Amino acid sequence: MKITILNDDISLKRQLEQGNEQQLQTVREVIQQVRTEGDAAIKYYSEKWDGFAPENLRVSEQEIIEAVKNFDKQLYFDLQEAADNISLYHNEQKRSGFRLPLADGSYLGQRITPLDAVGLYVPGGSAAYPSSVLMNVIPAQVAGVKRIVITSPAGNDGKLPDAVLVAAHILGVTEIYKVGGAQAIAALAYGTETIAPVDKITGPGNIFVALAKREVFGEVAIDMIAGPSEICILADETAYADEIAADLLSQAEHDALACAVLITTSDDLADAVSDQVEIQLSKLPREAIARKSIENFGHIYVAESMKEAVRAVNSLAPEHLEVITENAEKVSEMITHAGAIFIGRYSSEPVGDYFAGTNHVLPTNSTARFASGLNVDDFIKRTSVVYYSEKTWKQNSPKIARLARLEGLEGHARAVESRGWDKGEEE
Repeated sequence: MKITILNDDISLKRQLEQGNEQQLQTVREVIQQVRTEGDAAIKYYSEKWDGFAPENLRVSEQEIIEAVKNFDKQLYFDLQEAADNISLYHNEQKRSGFRLPLADGSYLGQRITPLDAVGLYVPGGSAAYPSSVLMNVIPAQVAGVKRIVITSPAGNDGKLPDAVLVAAHILGVTEIYKVGGAQAIAALAYGTETIAPVDKITGPGNIFVALAKREVFGEVAIDMIAGPSEICILADETAYADEIAADLLSQAEHDALACAVLITTSDDLADAVSDQVEIQLSKLPREAIARKSIENFGHIYVAESMKEAVRAVNSLAPEHLEVITENAEKVSEMITHAGAIFIGRYSSEPVGDYFAGTNHVLPTNSTARFASGLNVDDFIKRTSVVYYSEKTWKQNSPKIARLARLEGLEGHARAVESRGWDKGEEE
């Protein structure tokens, strides 16, 4: 890996592919066809791109039963425990509304209500991502969403991976469709004969999925347009080079565009980690992908002080941050911008990816400066409530009318003044 003295110019903002005109045009055509032709368009594109046109888009109860029956028992219990951990954490995020009493029985308030329906996209095809099911479904369930839909592309055998179906089964989700790509996003946004539309779409996907989510935003809500994975490790001389290298590669193996950065105050650690990365790369099953990531977006920066290193981390605002230093918890308290923070030697980033309970759907490309990871709040609405008694209205209507006229809005002023005092007693 490249080793450089830290300067003020480091950045995670990469010139990433946001979709060329041809890809965008393809996505727009798919969305339009799904809107006009419904299920027929979904089957057409599924066969064209996935090699499989399902006769029935919805996964049957029997398919779920078979997946559970064939699944490894220990892995089932592991997924169940992970789900329990995620539920425990996200239940702490639940919020309730409030009522602020005013004089004479008047009040202001806020009501919290869940979304009616959400669609969760799970990447598929040649790989299985049951963790995506857990991370997207559980906060929606905790929020109280009544209808949760999963879409995922089927493999060449016309089936979804057992692991995805088992994760859904553990959570009690049964509305699952064998639909992937931009056509899945269009179906969730606009509906078809088989798939009823939803209010929000979450979950990662390829460039076509990302572009489709961007296109339908406004018709429905979306979680975010996430970029390739990122990890930044803040470490000093107390860290172990082989462990740091392994953690860097845990994200580099995701994608050739993934970013893995070490910021350290130790020259010796920088050299040792660089050597370890090369040693471990040669033994990694996804070496080709990880090597491209490390060569293009992997870097080691050496800072003169921990204060300088922390300033650099906050400037990067990484998706994942590991703090492996002396007094790691105290150092972590100086971090203001990171999607998720992993403190200490034993809090390796994959702990959060799969099991600890925090959510792994996180802001990328330095957007942690202003964005948060997926959470229960993403699946609720906040509705403000106003109740004025007659007495409170009488006291304040002249003030409100004056403010309305200050802005030149006579209709607003008259609306307040129209409640004449001689129209009877307050109900």
